[in-house]
Amino acid sequence: MKIRKPTQETYIKVSALLSLAFPKSLYELELVEGFHDNDTPIHEWVCIHLNKVVAYIAFSNAYNKDEICGLHLAPLAVAPQFQRQGFGSELLRFALRQQAIKESPLFVLGNPKFYQRFGFKHCPLPVCPFAKNNKHFLALRNTATTRFIVGYEAEFDTGKLK
Repeated sequence: MKIRKPTQETYIKVSALLSLAFPKSLYELELVEGFHDNDTPIHEWVCIHLNKVVAYIAFSNAYNKDEICGLHLAPLAVAPQFQRQGFGSELLRFALRQQAIKESPLFVLGNPKFYQRFGFKHCPLPVCPFAKNNKHFLALRNTATTRFIVGYEAEFDTGKLK
């Protein structure tokens, strides 16, 4: 297994992976393709096993109004035939050790049982606009003490921008 930054040539494989990992939703696929098409600054890595992209992770900026206040983890995807084999966990552990990630507050909207294994905790502040009562909104290294609605890159609201 190798973990590395995706390349222009890898993007088509990332898109195929996202389609397989989220078969009932185009949201994740359009989100990542929007990031790439719009040159939105993100941190991203792929996990390659047997010359296939089997997992993908991305982090984009989180905002308090116009100020960057951390990073959003989204999406984390693993090809169905490689799920529950540790690929997603290993990719997340790798990402959490990277300089651009390891000192920043991180936010994720996801399965608490999975993300709590990596130190994420329920996040009462800031308020996530996509999670009723912040039910599945978690954070790591969150220092927010005031109430604000956390902002996301435009691609989260509109999917692919042209």
